[in-house]
Amino acid sequence: MPDMDPMPRTLYASLIVACSAWAPRSQAPPAPDSSVTASGTPPFAVTLYRSPCAARCPVYAVSITPEGLVTYEGREEVRRRGTETASIPRSRVDALLAELEAAGYFRFPSRYRPDELVCGRYVPDAPTVITSVSSGGRTKRIEHDHGCGSAPRALRVLESRIDEVLGTRRWTGR
Repeated sequence: MPDMDPMPRTLYASLIVACSAWAPRSQAPPAPDSSVTASGTPPFAVTLYRSPCAARCPVYAVSITPEGLVTYEGREEVRRRGTETASIPRSRVDALLAELEAAGYFRFPSRYRPDELVCGRYVPDAPTVITSVSSGGRTKRIEHDHGCGSAPRALRVLESRIDEVLGTRRWTGR
């Protein structure tokens, strides 16, 4: 990708994640752009993507930069479709990263899918949530099919906390 202003890069990466909702259910959306900006920091501290499901689940992607720029891309079953931006204080981003770290995000397996042993009992047609976190020089991506009965409850809690801290409810209505 050619050098570009950080804002279009942010929107570009968010669109990649959000547009993956059109991919067949068996394929995971591509990972968010994990390149490094000119300042040497990852473009996103945290990303979250929620996929479609059989029960009309909200489909959207949201990301936050280390500086606090929130970018949302609503696709389906949400109050606001399209791209929205907001900002939160850097201290809230840092607190979220600390919470994710303390809860063991970097120790969880990278995939909770029906073909993985860590999935356990599987219920079809649930949404998949894909998160990525970059903190302290580490980056981790987790693909979590909510139909996997053995996924840790803490992972669902962390996904909800990302939504809460980034304020997605104002756009999703949920």
